[in-house]
This record gives sequence, C-alpha cells and structure tokens, in this order.
Amino acid sequence: MAGPLTRRTLLGTLGGVGATTLAAGWAPVAFPRAFAADTKPPRKERQWAMVIDLRKCDGCKKCTEACQETHHLPQTFEWIKVFQVKDKTGGQYFMPRPCFQCENAPCLRVCPVAATFREADGVVLVDQDRCIGCRMCMAACPYGARYFNYADPPKYDNPFGKATPQFPVPQQKGTVGKCMFCVHRTDEGQLPACVEACKMFALYIGDLVEDVATNGNETVRLSTFLKENDAFRYKDELGTSPRVWYIAGHGQLLDY
Repeated sequence: MAGPLTRRTLLGTLGGVGATTLAAGWAPVAFPRAFAADTKPPRKERQWAMVIDLRKCDGCKKCTEACQETHHLPQTFEWIKVFQVKDKTGGQYFMPRPCFQCENAPCLRVCPVAATFREADGVVLVDQDRCIGCRMCMAACPYGARYFNYADPPKYDNPFGKATPQFPVPQQKGTVGKCMFCVHRTDEGQLPACVEACKMFALYIGDLVEDVATNGNETVRLSTFLKENDAFRYKDELGTSPRVWYIAGHGQLLDY
C-alpha cells in the first residue's frame, strides 16, 4: 500500500492479519489518507474500543510492563493494571484494567479547567499543561484508572520535543495521567503497547465504525465477536458507557 499509515488506515490494514477468521466475503478495507476533490469524501473518524478476553489472560503483566516502558512511567504507575479476581464459585481469574474511555465520562464532566477532553475518535485525554492537580477527576472515576504525579517522573528526552496529550511523556509533577490507548502508536499504524505485548493475544484494539478488532494475531468482526462470546462491560450499570468489553465466556471454544 502506498502512503503512510495513520489512525484512519490502521485497522483496515490490519484486516489482512488472520483474515480467515472473518465471515466469508467480508474484509475491512484500507482507505487512502486523502481524496481528490472529485471523489467521495473520507469516511468517518475511527471510534476506538478495546476487548479483553479474560479466558486467555494468564496474569503475566506483560501489558503493564510494556505500558510503563512505552510511557516511561514509575513502577508504581500501572495505567493498565492486572487484578486477580475471585468469582462467586471460589475460582480465580485475571482482569486487566485500562482506562475505559467512557462515552459518558465522569472525569470529563468534573474537570474545572477542561484539562480532560475527548478526541474525535472517542479517546479521552489529559492536557497536563492545563491540569491544576485538583484530582476531582480521580475522585469521579469509578474504575480507579487515573494516577497523580506526586513526584518528578523518570527522565526522558521526548523525540517530539514536548509532551502532548497524545504522548504525555514525560509526565508532569502535580498533574494527573492515565491510559490513552497509545494514540501516538495508532497514529503510526501500530498496535497499542499493551496489545502488542500480550503473548496470550487476550487484548484486542477495535474500531466501532469499521466493526473490526484485532489482537495482532487474528482479525474479527467486532459486533459478532462480542455477541457470540457473551461480552460485557464492567460496571455498565453506572451509565458511563465504557468502550472496553470483557469476555468471560460460557463454554465457547478458544482458538490458539
């Protein structure tokens, strides 16, 4: 394919990965970055989502480590945190928790200086140049997915020259940080660091517009995948409309 990859073309390009898992006759298409004036206009912006298959997660925390390395975070900061959970029968499973990129995000509504905002693609970001460190967003988040920078972060020379909401590295002391679905990576046609690092292929990055998701090993039709595997959203009863789905499974076969 000619031309650079962008977030607009990422998942269409990844559609070739594991395409045999898709329904016959269907595959996502990669659109060019720009269109001539006499052709159809560009399609709608991506709408990012994530699926986490709890049946596959073995609790290795490679996702956490990759996130910390990519964003140069201290070891105490786990933007994607892996919990060991006990179910009602006494069994245990592992549950990775990123930011849920809520469509009805409490953190966004309570920020008094609009430091928390939503991109056109649905990802909620933090502008640390605007953040005053009041931590109201941390109190509002029902998922505990935000972290306050009490101390100076590890030293890092940002190749982009300056930390941005899309690549907030290094973090700023006295501000709040969180997972942002690695938009600086998807901008370059790469998977989020956590998805790429998961050797169990338990994490999927998806696009609600194209109805497609990939874990780097297989590509699936997102809506069908969620329905057939009884996917659920954590604390969905709160009305936050999170864009992260979990799959606990009810006896479905796994493909490895």
